[in-house]
Amino acid sequence: MNILAFIKPKNDVVFVYDDFTIKEVMDKLEKYRFAAIPILNRDGNYVGTLTEGDLLWKLKESGLSLEEVQRESVALIKRNRDNAPINMNAQMDELIGKATDENFVPIVDDHNLFIGIVTRKAILNYFFEHRFIVL
Repeated sequence: MNILAFIKPKNDVVFVYDDFTIKEVMDKLEKYRFAAIPILNRDGNYVGTLTEGDLLWKLKESGLSLEEVQRESVALIKRNRDNAPINMNAQMDELIGKATDENFVPIVDDHNLFIGIVTRKAILNYFFEHRFIVL
């Protein structure tokens, strides 16, 4: 099965750029109520995953003021763990393996450009709909 059948394309994905400020990222996370969000660079490459925890640790360790948060780049935040991307031509077992550990799997093309994500929810819904999982 082709993993692209599960993809949520880039234009439907909420993401941030690595030059966003901490405040801009916090506003996006708050607006969409996400715990983690993909980070891209302006060339369209996947950079990593930023979590609420990463932000909290940065704020705790740095003691940044609200004014500083509005200037500080998200690129300076140490991330605990990134959701590793997979190539769009990857096999289904690799996708499922990644999705067992993460809520979403970033998908990149042959030029390492971010093209979207596959959510764990999309995979589970497929298996439920096709009765591969027995309750």
